[in-house]
Amino acid sequence: MKLDLGRAWNDATALLSANKDVIGIVAGVFFFLPYLALSLLMPEAAQPQINNPEDIDAVMEALGAIYAENWWIFVLTSVLQMIGMLALFALLTDRARPTVGEALKRGTTGFPSYLAAQILVAVAIGFVGGLLAVISPFLIILAIPIIFYLLVKFSLIGAVIGIEQTLNPFAVLKRSWQLTKGNSFRIFFFFFLILLSLMIISLIVTMIFGVVFAAAGGQIELIGNGIVGSLVNAIFAIIFLGVLASLHRQLAGPNAEALSETFE
Repeated sequence: MKLDLGRAWNDATALLSANKDVIGIVAGVFFFLPYLALSLLMPEAAQPQINNPEDIDAVMEALGAIYAENWWIFVLTSVLQMIGMLALFALLTDRARPTVGEALKRGTTGFPSYLAAQILVAVAIGFVGGLLAVISPFLIILAIPIIFYLLVKFSLIGAVIGIEQTLNPFAVLKRSWQLTKGNSFRIFFFFFLILLSLMIISLIVTMIFGVVFAAAGGQIELIGNGIVGSLVNAIFAIIFLGVLASLHRQLAGPNAEALSETFE
């Protein structure tokens, strides 16, 4: 079926509006608080201390040292966000109206499958890039559109696991590929517009508040920027998850439960 981008956006906003209370709880615990903890406890991760900020190698070396020393914190944060993401898919779309606890249980159950599917995608992308690089270093440029294509094709992995409760990683990849068939370019364009808009808004918001908090300086600047940045990241994560849920709903079509309710 042909994807209706306007309908996808309207459905996303409707889903978020109808479930704002429970979404706020999950997003606060699994997105806002982890971001805030990282920004307050590890401010050097966002602004590494280096002598020459224009030296890319020095920047990468500093970041590498930070991640190597605190890898477990980033892993724990990623795990929490993956579980929260899958739980939000259940809260947004399940007509049985699961409780937050039930949704989190589904998120925890689906986490291993989501991780395995993402590893398979990473292996596929690495294989394509490596193969082209071996053939010719110039061909690595061709890997860029291929990588974007694969990312779009597998963009509904989380939705398939969280909504359809499919746990076989290979079946999840196949299902995401099938759902996006015939709409890959439209989905890419949709993602591009959303991410571009969110990046611009994020830049404006953080710059405005950054100037205000910089005038105060000290701990106020650190805490203020941390709260604003974490809030912006959490809101944007929720919006994007709502978009993914609406895309899945439209591309998957009405399920049996929805059809039965239509004729009641």
